[in-house]
Amino acid sequence: MHAPPAPLVWYPGNEILLPDIVRAENCHLYDAQGRRYVDLESGVWCTSIGHGHPRVVRVLAEQPARIAHTGFNYSSGIVDKAAREVLSLLGFEGGRCVFLCSGSEAVEYGVRVVQMLAERPLLLTMADSYFGAYGSASQKREGEWHCFDWTACATCARQGECDASCERWAAIPHERLAGFLFEPGSSSGMVRFPPTRLIESMVRTVRERDGFVLVNEVTVGVGRTGTWFGHQHYGFTPDVVALGKGIGSGYPVSVVAFGPRVVERLGDLPVRYAQSHQNDPLGAAVVSEVLAVIRDEGLIERGRALGERLLAGLQGIQARTGRIREIRSRGLMFALELVDDAATTRTIGTHLALVRRGYLIGRRAGTSVLRLDPSLTVEWQDLAGFLAAFEEVLTEGGA
Repeated sequence: MHAPPAPLVWYPGNEILLPDIVRAENCHLYDAQGRRYVDLESGVWCTSIGHGHPRVVRVLAEQPARIAHTGFNYSSGIVDKAAREVLSLLGFEGGRCVFLCSGSEAVEYGVRVVQMLAERPLLLTMADSYFGAYGSASQKREGEWHCFDWTACATCARQGECDASCERWAAIPHERLAGFLFEPGSSSGMVRFPPTRLIESMVRTVRERDGFVLVNEVTVGVGRTGTWFGHQHYGFTPDVVALGKGIGSGYPVSVVAFGPRVVERLGDLPVRYAQSHQNDPLGAAVVSEVLAVIRDEGLIERGRALGERLLAGLQGIQARTGRIREIRSRGLMFALELVDDAATTRTIGTHLALVRRGYLIGRRAGTSVLRLDPSLTVEWQDLAGFLAAFEEVLTEGGA
C-alpha cells in the first residue's frame, strides 16, 4: 500500500480526526463514505443555529447579489439595521456597533477604545480568561493588565460584598484600574463560573472610579448559556460587549458594541484600527438573520430546556459510573471533568471512542475535560444517542 499523500493544509497543534467531511446539515456532518457524525461542538462553538440553516444560506446567496463588501467611506442600510438589532438586545440605547471578522478582533477593538479613553493604566481580568489570538487582550502584559486568580473565591464562605478585609481583594490595585474585562463562564474552555458576589463587587468598584466594564461574549453569547448573553446571569449592563462565533453561525463575522457612556466619551476621536472587511453588508446581513432565526424559532428557551434535560442525563451517568468527577454547565455549554490519571488516558480514549461511534465533542488538551457545545437547534434524539454512547464508553473504560 502507498502511504497517503502529505496534507496540503497546515493544522498546527491540531490532530485531524476526520479528514474528509463533505457535507453538513444542522448538527450532522457527513464524510466522503457517507457516514454521519453528530456535531456536539458546533464547529468551534460557532454554528449557533446549526450548519447550513436555510435562512442563512439564502442570505449568503442573495445579499452578495446586491452588495457584499463596501469600504471605509461608504455603507449600506443593512449595516445600520443589524446594528440597531444588536444594540436593542443589549439595551444600548444611544450606542454604536462595529462589525468585524473574528472574536479576537472584537475584543481587541473594545480594549483599544477603553485604553484610548483611560486616565489610568490597568485593566482588570480573571487569570483564567481567554481573549483571543493577538493584541493587548491576548498578551495581558504587566503594566497593562492585572490578572486576578479567583480560584479561592469559588469556596469563600464570606457574606456580602468583597472588601479590603480580604487579602486577595486588597491586593488588587483598584486606584490604577481603567476597567474590568470579564469573560462570563468559558474560562479558557474549562467552563468555570466566578461567584456572582465577586463579579458584582468588581463591577461596582470599577464604576465607582469612573472605569469601564467590558464583556467578552464571543464563546458564551447568543444563547449559549440559556440567555441571550452570559453577563445576564450576573445582573449588570456592561459598557462594551464583544460578540463573535455564534453571531454568524459559521460565517466569519463579529461585533463590538459600545454603550452610550463610551460613545459620549469617545466623541469624534478616531480609533486607530483598520480592517478590510470592517462593517461589510454581507456580515451584517448574516448577523441580522441569525438573530431573527433565534427569535422566530424560540431557540433561547429551547436551548435552555434541552440543557436541563442533558444535565439530568449526565448526572445519571455520573451516579451510575462514578467516572465523572464534575459536571459544569450553563444552558447548552458543558464541561465534563473525568476521573483520570495524570496522562489523561481515559479522557483521550473516551474522546476517540465517541468519534468512532459518530459523536464529535471537544477535548481540552492536557486536561481531563471534555466539552459539549451543541447548536441551539440540536435534536433531543441526538443528545439521547450521545448519552447512551457516552455511558457505554465510560463503562468499557474509554476503549
